[in-house]
Amino acid sequence: MTNIRVAGIAGSLRKASLNRGLLRAAVALAPSGMTLETEEIADIPFYDGDVEAAGIPASVAALASRIRAADALLIVTPEYNYSIPGVLKNALDWLSRVPQSPLSGKPAAILSASPGMMGGARAQYQLRQILNGCGLLLIGRPEVFVMNARDKFDPQGELTDGKTREKVGELLVALRDWTLRLGQSPRS
Repeated sequence: MTNIRVAGIAGSLRKASLNRGLLRAAVALAPSGMTLETEEIADIPFYDGDVEAAGIPASVAALASRIRAADALLIVTPEYNYSIPGVLKNALDWLSRVPQSPLSGKPAAILSASPGMMGGARAQYQLRQILNGCGLLLIGRPEVFVMNARDKFDPQGELTDGKTREKVGELLVALRDWTLRLGQSPRS
């Protein structure tokens, strides 16, 4: 089977974040025919048009290159004040400004985990709007909102809830199939 390469981004910088744990679980749950590699956004500077005019920062160019080399993108986001974290929005703003944006036309999926009852649904709604504006090709279903997330991870931050693991796996299969359906040519 063809191997799809997926770049995964966590929208939280905190090492013990539930969403970083969810991304780690996704890496482990990647189905046959998919390789999921995590990318970091911690060293992306604040977007500034003056900085952009002087040249794309090396950290932004490197991230853009790695995402461009991937066949698809997976974003795992927490919900902060009914929205996505500023660091995630900042990274997306930079990536949308890079010449030949690595986001445009890229198949993508999103996940979220929250200690609350909505599982990050409001953040996902806003993230979908942003990603559509960036030209990503988002899968619509399945949607995965991990609610009451603290109860679904062990003290080391590993996802232990079987039903949630199953849903994450279903989303990854859908992303793999969506990427193939869109005719993305996997890279070796």
